[in-house]
Amino acid sequence: MKLTKQIITILIVVAVFALINLGMYFLLTHRLANNFSGATQAQMIDVKSYLPHEEDSDLPKIETSFKLTENLPVLDGAAALVPVYAAVIDNVYPKGCVKYDGGTFSDDNYYGENFAEDSVMQYKNTVRGYKAIVDGVTDILFCAGPSQEQKQYAIDKGVELIYVPIGLEAFVFFVNEKNPVDDLTVEQVKKIYACEYTNWAEVGGSNRVINPITRLKGSGSQTMFEAFMGDNKIGVKHPLAIIGGSIGFSFRFYMDGIVENDAVKTLALNGVYPSAENIRNRSYPIVTQFYAIYRADNDNSNIPVLIDWLLSTEGQNLIESTGYVKIN
Repeated sequence: MKLTKQIITILIVVAVFALINLGMYFLLTHRLANNFSGATQAQMIDVKSYLPHEEDSDLPKIETSFKLTENLPVLDGAAALVPVYAAVIDNVYPKGCVKYDGGTFSDDNYYGENFAEDSVMQYKNTVRGYKAIVDGVTDILFCAGPSQEQKQYAIDKGVELIYVPIGLEAFVFFVNEKNPVDDLTVEQVKKIYACEYTNWAEVGGSNRVINPITRLKGSGSQTMFEAFMGDNKIGVKHPLAIIGGSIGFSFRFYMDGIVENDAVKTLALNGVYPSAENIRNRSYPIVTQFYAIYRADNDNSNIPVLIDWLLSTEGQNLIESTGYVKIN
């Protein structure tokens, strides 16, 4: 009798655990197996693909007689603009000016960790890059516009920064390729991030919770997003957002030309897709400029010379060759 009770107890415990696991499967695992949440997985730029003066580099070559041989400005910038300023070094600077600690580029060099201090190419990305330009570590920073905190840091240090627009780019929103939504209005996107819309069915999609993803404070894309939102406050996510279908944001070329992730797709806004032509003619609703930024008190005479060249026909052709849209 006692043995029978023990067996029954064991069977009940097994049944309870089976029911719990089954419930977890239908609540989470089954839903996650077919959701859209892979849309915003973190992506690193492969800096190794954009190293100047390397045979297997993906950097474009242009015909130019403009060369710098001394007083070389140190260039740094955002992840999305590595191809631009690396291409400048590749086409204009002499070989041997890009240097690495230990003599070679490290495979773990995700954020410029082993660019030597005397290398003309650095990679600190936006947040550290703005600090570097204010602190005088970098001569020219290739970046989107600064955040209020980055502006304030320059003010606190008594530094005036000069922002020279050198190219055009689109600010884009993207989702997983399986998401049936291809087009949103600007107002719909703002309401998604304000959490007034919390289900994709409210904007013509599937019956699935929306997971609106933001970026690191001070990054170029996050600063642009905050400008896009304006007075619209970012809302509190739905409790089940983490298992919902994601929407994220970035800059067009970073998504299409650098990351090249086939698992995500860029959305049209107000019925206009962010193609190079639609950026050029400004029909896409969120076209922005990116800048060559330098300190007003920097006395390196090659800084204005290099920036003038970037705005010339040759320089603008180089910017278009990297995948961006020229400013002129």
